[in-house]
Amino acid sequence: MKLLKNCRLYAILDTEYVAPDRLLDMARAIIRGGADIIQLRAKKQSDEEILRMAPTIRDTAAAAGVPLIINDRPQVAGQLDAAGVHVGQDDMTVREARHLLVKKGYVGKSTHSAEQIEAALAEKPDYIAVGPIHATPTKPDYPPVGIKLIQYAADQVSIPFFCIGGINLENVDEILAAGAKRIVVVSGILLAKDPERYTKQLKQKLSGSKK
Repeated sequence: MKLLKNCRLYAILDTEYVAPDRLLDMARAIIRGGADIIQLRAKKQSDEEILRMAPTIRDTAAAAGVPLIINDRPQVAGQLDAAGVHVGQDDMTVREARHLLVKKGYVGKSTHSAEQIEAALAEKPDYIAVGPIHATPTKPDYPPVGIKLIQYAADQVSIPFFCIGGINLENVDEILAAGAKRIVVVSGILLAKDPERYTKQLKQKLSGSKK
């Protein structure tokens, strides 16, 4: 399994964009494209539905050495033996997530400001997400934080941080130039005509930036 510090392209399988019966095919495509880590975000599905849909995705990812993260639901992540869980600002603390996860695994947390970055780091997550960098339909209630927060994170954060929010092939160079080394992409990949090729192009951009 890839170590978190070596993961640069984080792709999210979101059931708001991809029907549950297409998730496995999408996972295969983005894994072939070079995604380093995958998250399953299924906001509208029940725990039982996630427990049914996720095992084949988990196994496919594991066979490629790609960690699978479950969004919001640490207990489900533990039951699935997933690589970890990601929680938002309004969900729970990192400590609570680790307790509910039961097994050893990654815990990531979303941040939207310098103050939230500092508070999240005090909770000792394995990684943080920083954003939304640009406006995104995935998080319409969150105003974009812009490039300055990337620069702040690059200066202040020693654990892996992934920039998220409206990132795509058209603006990824600007994100990397601001100091990002890791990105999360959702709709750019999921709505692409060829998700595998799109993922490969993003990975090439990341591979060309300084480590």
